[in-house]
Amino acid sequence: MLKPLQLDDYAPWKQRFRASTILWTMMAARAPLRGLVASNQTGRYQLYAWNVATGNLRQLTNRPQGQVTGRLSPDGRYVYYLHDEQGNELGHYVRILFEGGGPQDITPDLPPYASFGLTFSGASNRLAFLLADQAGFHLYTQTLGPDEALGAPVELATIKGLSIDMALSYNGDLAAISSDEKHGQMHFSLLVYDTASGALVGELSDGAACSVQPELFSPVAGDPRLVATSNVSGMNRPFVWNPRTGERTPLALDGLDGEVQTVDWSPDGKRLLLVHYSQAIQQLYFYDLESHTLTRLNHPGGTFSVYGGGVATYFGPGGEVFAQWQDSTHPTRPVELDAQTGELRRTVLEPGSVPPSRPWKSVSFTSSDGQAIQGWLAVPEGEGPFPTILETHGGPTAATTETFSPDSQVWLDHGFAFLSINYRGSTTFGKAFQEQIVGNLGHWEVEDMVAARNYLVDNGIADPDKILLTGWSYGGYLTLHGLGKRPDLWAGGMAGVAIADWALSYEDSAPTLRSYEQSLFGGTPQEKPEVFKASSPITYAEQVRAPILIIQGRNDTRTPARPIQIYEAKMKELGKPIEVHWFETGHQGSFADVELGIDHHVRMLRFAYDVLGES
Repeated sequence: MLKPLQLDDYAPWKQRFRASTILWTMMAARAPLRGLVASNQTGRYQLYAWNVATGNLRQLTNRPQGQVTGRLSPDGRYVYYLHDEQGNELGHYVRILFEGGGPQDITPDLPPYASFGLTFSGASNRLAFLLADQAGFHLYTQTLGPDEALGAPVELATIKGLSIDMALSYNGDLAAISSDEKHGQMHFSLLVYDTASGALVGELSDGAACSVQPELFSPVAGDPRLVATSNVSGMNRPFVWNPRTGERTPLALDGLDGEVQTVDWSPDGKRLLLVHYSQAIQQLYFYDLESHTLTRLNHPGGTFSVYGGGVATYFGPGGEVFAQWQDSTHPTRPVELDAQTGELRRTVLEPGSVPPSRPWKSVSFTSSDGQAIQGWLAVPEGEGPFPTILETHGGPTAATTETFSPDSQVWLDHGFAFLSINYRGSTTFGKAFQEQIVGNLGHWEVEDMVAARNYLVDNGIADPDKILLTGWSYGGYLTLHGLGKRPDLWAGGMAGVAIADWALSYEDSAPTLRSYEQSLFGGTPQEKPEVFKASSPITYAEQVRAPILIIQGRNDTRTPARPIQIYEAKMKELGKPIEVHWFETGHQGSFADVELGIDHHVRMLRFAYDVLGES
């Protein structure tokens, strides 16, 4: 029996959404008393100037759709972000002074663009960014003068394949990116360019079936080395490479059986901060580059956000670690870890208080081919079996770790069990696990969803007639796909910013996403029409039995509106129960806007209660 719907303004689940949250912090490497923060203090995420000494925050942006991402230059003088229109992720990079003021367009002569990121040299003398259009990816650099002068953008290279993971050397003379132009299907080579001439200084590949990707350049002036990762062993592992000499030095990581990622490089150039993943559980380490020794940090369990590039989790000026930490019962907050042991020293900026929350626990089960699948399970008070929510994360190149999730607690507060799974295609579980979906999207993911359902039912957790699917972005796609491919197993589905037709989505997506989809499918819709069709939920519309709720943004260039409009029309023509709710911004919509997120969860709760006959 579900609990009565809690829809009043003081409902505990709404308090969790409305609690003030610090999403991430970063510190100016050359001016460490200046920092940048993303926070939802106003009800929408905006960027804030952070006085590191006092902890005071001063709002810098006030964008109607919110502003989740941004970067602070290493000298602490400017904050940069992509200024788009209503969250469509197409626009121009702008900068504002740390002291505040209006935005300055740094690329006024370029047409609006999509971009996977912007980065700086450690000396603050150059920035670089990757833009995408029909011709491919374009690597641009701009000089930064000491007198606030900004050089014109100079195109350094054009790469036709999917290009990501950009980094600049400390002196700004080298730019590194990864691209799958050579091998395709998200098998990346590492390319390093001379920023003065545009010449290719070095290229590193570990073969057609492997990926080599840059992480960080050395923070020391004159040191051209960078840390990169390779999955040639089957797991992503870091190494140090000098693109000018070709010298490659692996890290001594014996005894670690999962994937390892570099989080940051200490200001003195002597240590790396690493994160090890084993079945979606994180552990931080220091790695001494002189003695080649590994030190396990004695930090709390849970999750540390690892965006890279000195954002969220990074070395402080004294060797201490500033880390963005959370677990399933504690909201995300920046903390300081000891420079030697990694022990928790203090909370740097306090989040808002929240009602007590239900814990998650890691579980595993076996899919149809014998592959072990990991997930995070939480159950409400009382004895099962329960009505249950089965969630699939976005991506697919992502993984769910133990996080504070107001979304999950909504369901737990109302008497649902909740399981979020790391299906095939998720990162950090190894190369074979991640790449098994390439060229065949949706098949193995749905097999893993069915296995999750079997686990829930066999263990008395879920009522087999009351299991609903949900997810956002790629998780929204899998919700629709699961409802069509295995229609007999689900009571209903709630899909957010979903994909219903991959070919139509390809036509309407931003160039960055078209390249990503082309890599996942191994070609374009014209080259692989049957593959795109087989992976699209609209192909299986006639088979759907359960009611569907879709929540979609009208201004989204990742999961565009038109395919959902056509899917809705087809479902209604077939007499299938479907409801589509539209909001007016883009892909980040309800994540960036607290009240919009609450409204969406009210709609999902009412839908679920109606479907289960509990309204």
